[in-house]
Amino acid sequence: MIGIKFWSFFVISIIFGSLLWAQQQPHGVEPYTIASTYQKLKAQYPFVEPIRPLRSNKVKAKKNVVYKVDGTKKLRADMYFPKSGKDKVFPAVLLIHGGGWITGSKENLGVMAQHLALHGYVAITLSYTLSREAPYPASVLDIKTAISWMRANAEKYYLDPDKIAIMGTSAGAQLATLVGLTPNSAIYERKSPFSDEVQAIINIDGIVSFVHPEAHEEGKSAGIWLGGSRTENWKNWNEASPLGYVNGNSPPILFVNSAQARFHAGRDDLVSLYNGYGIYSEVHTILDSPHSFWLLHPWFGSTLGYTLGFLERVFGPGQ
Repeated sequence: MIGIKFWSFFVISIIFGSLLWAQQQPHGVEPYTIASTYQKLKAQYPFVEPIRPLRSNKVKAKKNVVYKVDGTKKLRADMYFPKSGKDKVFPAVLLIHGGGWITGSKENLGVMAQHLALHGYVAITLSYTLSREAPYPASVLDIKTAISWMRANAEKYYLDPDKIAIMGTSAGAQLATLVGLTPNSAIYERKSPFSDEVQAIINIDGIVSFVHPEAHEEGKSAGIWLGGSRTENWKNWNEASPLGYVNGNSPPILFVNSAQARFHAGRDDLVSLYNGYGIYSEVHTILDSPHSFWLLHPWFGSTLGYTLGFLERVFGPGQ
């Protein structure tokens, strides 16, 4: 009898624990990784291959460096450096992963960061607060804190504090563009003596407005991040739209886009504003490409090439 009671309790405990665990997981959120992207797209694009980590003795890495402490929570970054003399300083690129503001990880952009380091940049991939943990503007504040942290530690990490670019992919591109167009903004006020300004923006297939007519397909994941639907929380949807912050002091910007029109929302209007102010911009669309093209060959090479060309134009020849 005791044995039966024990096993009954044991089974009930497992079932209850499983239900509790399931309730704590993000519902309907699939993993967003290089591997999952390959599995999703290989049937439609049978010629693709997933990108793989670079093997080179010319790149150094420092993983899981804490850039922000908030109570008991620690946010971390992976850093990639050109392997050269310690007296040199390098332009820096901060990379923001995508995943609908709800999933994804800094590791998704590790291969891109390695290649940037190989070409003479300090490249940093970032973890930030996802929307299931805290909604907008938590992730924006994290990224701005990371830029200030980079400047505070510029000498330690051999980076040039006057040559910082921010690069994002998908939702990360929206975040990167928003951060890049709101330097030291009172809207996103933080306590730091170091500026969160960047000198260049690289937008890889991310929208630049949630309220533009072209942004009609943004829905559930944006609503989770922005605290309600467009009609329920217009303030956040409008406030988080980078397009509204363009001015004569905005930094140069590069767009690399897929053939999927929904991820271009607001781009052409932003470029038109840039042209009016005489600020440099570039737009490249990779024909017949899916979203998340930057995680797969043959499109990774084109994305890297456009990025390096833009950075050289903005910051000068690499080291």
